[in-house]
Amino acid sequence: MMLKPFVYIQNLNLSYRNKAVLKDLYWEVNVCQNWVLWGESGSGKTSLTKAIAGLIPSQGSIEINYNAQSKLPAEVLFVESWYQFKNLEGVANFYYQQRYTSLQANDTLTVHAELVAYGKEKGLHFDLVEPILEALGFATFASSQLIELSSGEHKKLQLVKALWLKPQLLIIDQPYTGLDAASRKNLNTLLEQITAEGVQLILICNDLEFPESIDSFAEIIDGQIVSSFSREIGDLSPEIHKKKIPAFLKESPIYSSNDMVKMVDVNISYGEKQVLKNINWEVKAGEKWLLQGPNGSGKSTLLSLINGDHPQSYANELYLFGNRRGSGESIWDIKQHIGLISPEFHWYFDATSTVWKCIASGFYDTVGLFQQLPYSKRAQVDELIEYFGLTENKNELLTALPLGKQRLVLLARTIIKNPELLILDEPCQGLDQQQTKHFNQLVDELCSNGMTLIYVGHFESQLPTCIEKRILLEKGEVKVVESLNTEILS
Repeated sequence: MMLKPFVYIQNLNLSYRNKAVLKDLYWEVNVCQNWVLWGESGSGKTSLTKAIAGLIPSQGSIEINYNAQSKLPAEVLFVESWYQFKNLEGVANFYYQQRYTSLQANDTLTVHAELVAYGKEKGLHFDLVEPILEALGFATFASSQLIELSSGEHKKLQLVKALWLKPQLLIIDQPYTGLDAASRKNLNTLLEQITAEGVQLILICNDLEFPESIDSFAEIIDGQIVSSFSREIGDLSPEIHKKKIPAFLKESPIYSSNDMVKMVDVNISYGEKQVLKNINWEVKAGEKWLLQGPNGSGKSTLLSLINGDHPQSYANELYLFGNRRGSGESIWDIKQHIGLISPEFHWYFDATSTVWKCIASGFYDTVGLFQQLPYSKRAQVDELIEYFGLTENKNELLTALPLGKQRLVLLARTIIKNPELLILDEPCQGLDQQQTKHFNQLVDELCSNGMTLIYVGHFESQLPTCIEKRILLEKGEVKVVESLNTEILS
């Protein structure tokens, strides 16, 4: 007797804002198969898997044949590409700087409390989660509030829950997003362990570091599944036609000082927890830096000091753009020098903003556009929209776009004012391979005209070639400061 497919999909149709995403899609996931879904941003990968998990409506047939003899929960668990948490009053909306203020004390659950609640809800033994926490380097975050976690730490919390539950079907959207190299390796080991116990996987990712148990691959093209059984899959994204960079971005920034950033014995603590320890670092005008370190090493906190968001900057010897922090400048005086993108900034961005208004707001460093732009600035917004291939999306809500396109919009917002200092904190999260390549080529072109750069990236293969120097943090301390050559980054 032939076994029924574990997941059997027929004539699946799904539309998003009157646009057909999946068209009469047919797909079988057989028992013991583990899949990677590749492909272009916006092709429907997330929509398909959310439909399988029953999270969004669709037309057609989705049949899931659970194993009644299995001890694993007869459940499909979908792990989002990023995590939306709530405070103790059930509110999910936070503002960006709130992560660094003391006003949110005890406003959100701690990691430990979140896990206790999840374990109770799912009937799980708490002692079984501890090896997972250790393997992902997350055991030390038990007392941290959810709002204090970086994007990589939030990803780990989602993964801890999923690995602890071990559902019969586990779907992870962008499993490696925000994870350092060691965590990615350990995650694959954990995924190997749970597949050996009977969990089946569907991973949505364009990465090449997936676990050995992955034996099947699929891409969505024109709303249909195109499958393969080979690991030798190259770049699945179409080549982006290279356009001329807008003329206003070819001009060198006007520098207010040769000293962009200077930190002297900087220390940051939350109660007894010291996050940064005796940091000494200088960034000169025109330099291109790579900032690296494991998850939880203090990278996000370090950047929050530079972009003016951290209140403890006043208690330290910190110089920004030639001025001692706390010498009378406002947060907006600082931000006018900086273009910033980070996963956290993306989380908290105004959900009601259109693509055009989002990009235009970069001129004023506001989360939303609250004033009319002069003609010259409106023309620059239109030029950048055309350059990024967003013309057909310019009047859509930012949140209506696929995640990859949302990130491109925010990247356009980041560079619209041709800033002195460009801070790119994992800017390519959510982008497919070709979009990543395209953006990093843009960064190289921008920086050839003298722009200063601080770039955070875990993947050595996804970095601009212009980077000259590297600073490495470990447990809040500077471990390495070095000059690089392009061969190291290639």
